[in-house]
Amino acid sequence: MSMGPALESFILYLATERGLSVNYQLSNRQTLEAFASWLKETRGLHDPVEVTLEHLTDYLLRRKEAGLSNASIRLQVIALKLFFRWLAARKRVPRDVAEGLEAPRLEGSLPETLTEAEVAHLLASIDPQGPLDFRDLAVLELLYASGLRVAELAQATLDQLSLEEGFIRVTGKGNKTRLVPVGRRALEAVRAWLERGRPLLVNRRSSSHLILGVRGQALTTQRLWQIVKARAAAVDLAVYPHLLRHSFATHLLSGGADLRVIQEMLGHANISTTQIYTHVDQRRLKEVHATFHPRA
Repeated sequence: MSMGPALESFILYLATERGLSVNYQLSNRQTLEAFASWLKETRGLHDPVEVTLEHLTDYLLRRKEAGLSNASIRLQVIALKLFFRWLAARKRVPRDVAEGLEAPRLEGSLPETLTEAEVAHLLASIDPQGPLDFRDLAVLELLYASGLRVAELAQATLDQLSLEEGFIRVTGKGNKTRLVPVGRRALEAVRAWLERGRPLLVNRRSSSHLILGVRGQALTTQRLWQIVKARAAAVDLAVYPHLLRHSFATHLLSGGADLRVIQEMLGHANISTTQIYTHVDQRRLKEVHATFHPRA
């Protein structure tokens, strides 16, 4: 099978068997079509069976030289790994040549922090069709948009959320209550869940918890962990709830937010806990200095 038909079958698999969104399908299609075009033009190859790990690494090196960022290359690595793993699983190639493919390291990022591109990639992968899709997208959006602890989200009730004002009131460690802003995208996802998902799961035994399970019950923190990990694994990312909280804080600080404001939103009792994120600003300052100072 040539690359064209194989690619079409793979995209159909993403849509039907994995239930991934149209945006996610399009992203993968663009990556794989670009690779197939490069493979044909530079190597004269058109069959996945002929592809080697050297071809993949050479292609990504050329993309890097063309100015593609490490974060974007990481997403291309994910698409290529998913594609060749799928081919190998269906015996369309003798082995998974992308198994040894490594994503580039992100210099200066916090340990266990997603890039903005990876977060967008994860959120775009969910195309809500049923109530659980609407729920899972709302869960991921809230964890990232508001930096909630997973236990705080599990305990949150309907009366703690104000869609009109764009805030959620949560009870954190030490039984302390705080108000946290909810971003526009997250509000849209939560509103869709409340209108098109949650009512289909509610029964006479349901509580007033914001997030419910398939039987209308409140979810445990462990179940929320499982949901996040499963959704991320579907797009070849390793994500757990606290990673989204780390990413929330990192991206805010990198964008210029005040550390005290981030401390308040995270619910940290001590500013020293929040200061683990300050190296992001330090990295940005170093980059600016290296770029613009005449003797850097």
